[in-house]
Amino acid sequence: MKAVQVRKAHELVIQEVEQPKISNSTDVLVKVKRVGICGSDMHIYHGTNPLATLPRVVGHEVAGEVVEIGQDVTGVQVGDHVVVEPINYCGECYACRKGRQNVCEKLSVFGVHEDGGMREWFVLPEKQLHVVDPTLAWEEIVLAEPYTIGAQAIWRGEVEQGDTVLIQGAGPIGICILKMAKLQGASVMITDLSEERLAFAKENGADVTVHAGNEDVRQRVQEWTNGEGANVVIDAVCLPMTFELSFDVVSVAGRIVVLGFDERTSAIAQLPITKKEVTVVGSRLQTNQFSKVVKLLNEGQLRHNGLVTHTFSLDDVQEAFNFVEKHPEQVRKAIIVFN
Repeated sequence: MKAVQVRKAHELVIQEVEQPKISNSTDVLVKVKRVGICGSDMHIYHGTNPLATLPRVVGHEVAGEVVEIGQDVTGVQVGDHVVVEPINYCGECYACRKGRQNVCEKLSVFGVHEDGGMREWFVLPEKQLHVVDPTLAWEEIVLAEPYTIGAQAIWRGEVEQGDTVLIQGAGPIGICILKMAKLQGASVMITDLSEERLAFAKENGADVTVHAGNEDVRQRVQEWTNGEGANVVIDAVCLPMTFELSFDVVSVAGRIVVLGFDERTSAIAQLPITKKEVTVVGSRLQTNQFSKVVKLLNEGQLRHNGLVTHTFSLDDVQEAFNFVEKHPEQVRKAIIVFN
């Protein structure tokens, strides 16, 4: 079978490998239908993802069809359409005991720490697969994993109906956060440096859009919230300056959620954190968000609505990565199509 592997930085190959087989009674063999190209896949390709090991078959945004099941599999049947929950965890460490498997001490992420879904078939344990409505288009369900990232950020920020939420960054993840925040009943302001991205955010429910290069974000937040500040600030840009800004614009008793892996230091004073009693949390991957997202997909409450902008065949995967790299302003989400 064909598999897409990053051998080293900037070296992407389609290679012939042996088709995997079921070896455990709870295993499931899946034929891949669609794989999304994520920003973390691009970082692996560039050799800048600090968590990935090479060589690596990339791809963690995956949708496929079940072709074979192990003898003890009960929740998945041959022919089911499924999406992949890409985390494998020990179930025993402190994080797992606290229900935070996404930061397990022995966490292994499909397509990052272990070979992922950008290949024609794969085998995973039943627990990492979620069945979706087979009438939904593959291009809809392949976005399940990015939606769980948005759902996790909303959960970590304890977003409730009526909250004001500032999302910094209107890229694909920012849009996924926006969709989940609106479903939660929040009022949302979103910032970006791209007029096109801001217009797309407006189409997808943003109440207020702000061009961070042309407007004063602090002033706009104060005007929007009548001086209260945003109840929840979610940083999907993840630069030191956006993280620092979060503390200026968050309300008293507010929450700040950061999704970034930037190792540069941010200059944050203690006073605003203590004075406002601000809660600051990280948000990584997802914890038990797939069932919620699949339900929303099945009910028609989540649709990509233009989030998928480009599709490429498996044979054109190098062209796909080149295009995403060279034209980020044109690409919201690119999908690799398998036969």
